[in-house]
Amino acid sequence: MSKYIKSQEESEKRWYVVNTYAGHENRVKDNLEKRVETMGIQDYLFRILVAEEPEIEIKNGKQVEKMKNLFPGYLFVEMIMTDDAWYVVRNTPGVTGFIGSSGGGAKPFPVSPDEIESILRRIGKSDKKIVVDFTIGDTVKILAGPFAGMVGTVDNMNDQNQVASVLTLLFGRETPTDISYNDLVKETFDD
Repeated sequence: MSKYIKSQEESEKRWYVVNTYAGHENRVKDNLEKRVETMGIQDYLFRILVAEEPEIEIKNGKQVEKMKNLFPGYLFVEMIMTDDAWYVVRNTPGVTGFIGSSGGGAKPFPVSPDEIESILRRIGKSDKKIVVDFTIGDTVKILAGPFAGMVGTVDNMNDQNQVASVLTLLFGRETPTDISYNDLVKETFDD
């Protein structure tokens, strides 16, 4: 095989998990973004993401919104896994390695498309919108998570975050629970 022919793995844009020092994720992200520019690898490194979502905290009696890191010590990097791109990421200050690499020069495994899509949706960065066949008031079945198998009524829908508030019966009371559109299916009743 010629060295100029890329393997399928090397030509695909995929997401990888990079390990960093906890609390330094945004600093490492900034360092990596600068290195992409200075080393001219914009064709191999695309999005660099710290998975954060807003969290309300009470300080001095006032509500303050701050960003909560969902995966402390980790960054998500969308890249084409070439030797050069891999070298640049691994040797960025604050990076301790890739998750999914067995070491000894072995390149890491990418994050599955379903997993990264779930994370991107949770933090509002997904481009993909799920088309659902249910609406407010419909009965739905929950397919995954702690409420898997339960049936409830759609009370509210957030199309931007692709999440529905579903009223389920817990301990004899209707309880609202936020469930991803991915994890819901409209319940059909056969006559």
